[in-house]
Amino acid sequence: MTPSEPAETRTTTRETRTTPPSSGRSTQTATLAEIAREAGVSAPTVSKVLNGRADVAPATRSRVEELLRAHGYRRRRAEASRSPLIDLVFHELESAWAMEVIRGVENVARDAGLSVVLSESAGRLTPGRTWADQVAARRPHGVILVLSGLDESQRALLTSRSIPFVVMDPAGDPGADVPSIGATNWQGGLAATRHLVDLGHRRIGAITGPSRMMCSRARIDGYRAALETAGLPVDPGLIRPGDFHHETGYRQGLELLRRPDRPTAVFAGNDLQALGLYEAARELGLRIPEDLSVVGFDDLPIARWVGPPLTTVRQPLTEMAEAAAKLVLDLAREEGTPAATRVELATSLVVRSSTGAPPAV
Repeated sequence: MTPSEPAETRTTTRETRTTPPSSGRSTQTATLAEIAREAGVSAPTVSKVLNGRADVAPATRSRVEELLRAHGYRRRRAEASRSPLIDLVFHELESAWAMEVIRGVENVARDAGLSVVLSESAGRLTPGRTWADQVAARRPHGVILVLSGLDESQRALLTSRSIPFVVMDPAGDPGADVPSIGATNWQGGLAATRHLVDLGHRRIGAITGPSRMMCSRARIDGYRAALETAGLPVDPGLIRPGDFHHETGYRQGLELLRRPDRPTAVFAGNDLQALGLYEAARELGLRIPEDLSVVGFDDLPIARWVGPPLTTVRQPLTEMAEAAAKLVLDLAREEGTPAATRVELATSLVVRSSTGAPPAV
């Protein structure tokens, strides 16, 4: 990890931009000096904006950025010096889930002789504007955003600096032109619930993840599909809202398990909520799996260590992170267009000791 930022490298102002031809207009090329004249500033000021320097007045920066976007300016990568860094951005860092992702990116970065800069957007799905300016100043080889995205101005800023970016496990639809790495969340939710149905369970509860996250919606859609395929009703009272944290698994687990018609099995949405559900079951004197079957999602290392070991859906987090890092470096090297810029890695059910037949009535 590299918490400090490298010293800035001075860049030449002899960069050009090319505007694609439009109806009635020919292809044009403009220098930074011409853009500077249009903005009413000097060419070095435009260069400072391009490099993310802080010593530019906000109003001037906004005016220059708008002109760069309007002209479709994009720095030639061959002329853009890069720092030996990959920026890795999380919406939240405080979980074992994040450590698996960091491990994957570090594996690829180390082989490429690069370091990793970590950022957190404090739960927001897009980083703040200050972050984008800092990335422009660092000039990394690329940016990987985990459960996060970029707004239009941030995308334009990185694109104008020729800084490629990839979204891993996107919270929403990243757009057809945004490279992304994901997992088969719907298939995982289907497999988890079908496993419980095959064991004989008929009242199967679920704890969701955040409704704003695409992966969460896909998992619960897979849960519903498995029940409907088996001819079982989807009871809204057995579906509890979650946020992928342990505390929510505990709290919503108590709500589910205190019901007079409590479920005999629960798909917990992820491993951390499953561990919270374990705690709720112990507090109420319920045994796993004799009285309650539990399935998680992610297959974090702790899933193998808890008692009983957790049946879960393996999401290949480390492999997903490695794929995202390799993709962003391919984009940085301009090795043509990658064969696929939207990739989903397969999930798989891992059966351990937290699931079994429902208790006899």
